[in-house]
Amino acid sequence: MAKLIWTTDLNTGIDIIDKQHQRIVDYINELDDARTSGHKMEDVGRVIDEMVDYTLSHFAFEESMQEEAQYPFLKAHKKVHEMFVKKVAELQHRFSLGEDVSAELHKMLFTWLYNHIKRDDADYVESVKSNIQQGAFVEKKKGFFGRLFG
Repeated sequence: MAKLIWTTDLNTGIDIIDKQHQRIVDYINELDDARTSGHKMEDVGRVIDEMVDYTLSHFAFEESMQEEAQYPFLKAHKKVHEMFVKKVAELQHRFSLGEDVSAELHKMLFTWLYNHIKRDDADYVESVKSNIQQGAFVEKKKGFFGRLFG
């Protein structure tokens, strides 16, 4: 499968979210590289673990922005995140049992990220951008999330 290339049509217009999404794209591409490396299972395992940790932090950050902005579909958005986490956890478990799930995981991530950004994330952008412009969110969250994503 080809590398996932970040294009401007994936930008939400929320700088910190776009940077986080770009980092997830980097992880997806690192997974592709790990699949073809000489130390495949070791490299794949490391990338999966790092990507899962980062993505969970990203989801928490994104959801906190939505909550602060009183985004009306936060519950539904969280549900989408939970379903994704469940799928990845299943693949991660299968990997831990020795199954090579790297191609399946890469394909799922490749498709999911693009669709999630274009559909689900696009829906909350206006609410969150409006809240950011009012200065309400950024100052409160700089401390904790700044360390994660700054």
